[in-house]
Amino acid sequence: MMMALCNASRLSIASQNLKVKKHFSQLKKNPLKSIKSKDGDVIDCVHISQQPAFDNPLLENHNIQMRPNNYPELAFAGNKFNIKSNGVQGQTYYGAKASMNVWEPQVQNPNEFSSSQLWILGGDSSDINVIEAGWHVFPQLYGDNRTRLFIFWTADGYKSTGCYNLQCSGFVQTNNVFTLGGTLSPLSTFHGSQFEIDALIWKEPSQDAWWLQCNNIIIGYWPTSLFTSLANSAPIIEWGGLVFSSESDGQHTTTQMGSGHFPEEGFSMASYMKNLQVVDDSFTLRPLSYPSIAAEQPNCYNITLGKTDDWGDFIFFGGPGRNPNCP
Repeated sequence: MMMALCNASRLSIASQNLKVKKHFSQLKKNPLKSIKSKDGDVIDCVHISQQPAFDNPLLENHNIQMRPNNYPELAFAGNKFNIKSNGVQGQTYYGAKASMNVWEPQVQNPNEFSSSQLWILGGDSSDINVIEAGWHVFPQLYGDNRTRLFIFWTADGYKSTGCYNLQCSGFVQTNNVFTLGGTLSPLSTFHGSQFEIDALIWKEPSQDAWWLQCNNIIIGYWPTSLFTSLANSAPIIEWGGLVFSSESDGQHTTTQMGSGHFPEEGFSMASYMKNLQVVDDSFTLRPLSYPSIAAEQPNCYNITLGKTDDWGDFIFFGGPGRNPNCP
């Protein structure tokens, strides 16, 4: 079940019979050292030139880019630009940005997951190209129910290419400040403090790369050679939440989205994303043009859209899953 804010004609990932593939590749690397994090994760450290990305034949003889040559420029301060008259024209995008508060939703079964994320999409449903980034809870992937930073990519509609984090070759990590797949803390609390992460993905025009930045720290990039429909730009950007469930028992899952509360409850109670922006063809971050929202099962999970001077374009979203109105 997915809900998303779209800045183009909507394409529903959930209706494409999304199959979560965990590409546990047998990547044989000799770590320079192994580190045990405070939360118990064991992190193997390898030389930057020996990371899994370069096992991909599409990256043969790839020259590592340590940093982007350029950053998207801010187009406005406050509410200077009108959402309708100053959006990107032609449905061609070169990136997206969002600030999202971080929760730890309850997940019913180990093979289910709940995420808050942004999507960069291109192509048709049969071979859609997708770049994803955000946070999720995915017990089967990590062996626990903790909230973790994640990325994902595919170049063929989730069939055989792509993976989460660094579980296959593709994404080139250039900074070790963040651990992809690492736990996030502190977390937001109901009626309490709200903690956020910022995510920015953009296409660097001179480097053939989609760069990822979190909390103003460059993490790395996806070389455009990995993709077909995302080689140059993206026609669709989405922000929102996703719950994956097989629903094998005929009932709706109790897996929560976001905080587990509906968006109408508002700040400090519901999950949100704010300062939603897109990168246009002038390499500028701009507010959204004609955004639309969609919830596949609004009695289970829902979404609302708004705009203020302080938050720019924003969404509240989420829900408890199974409830009297969502059997």
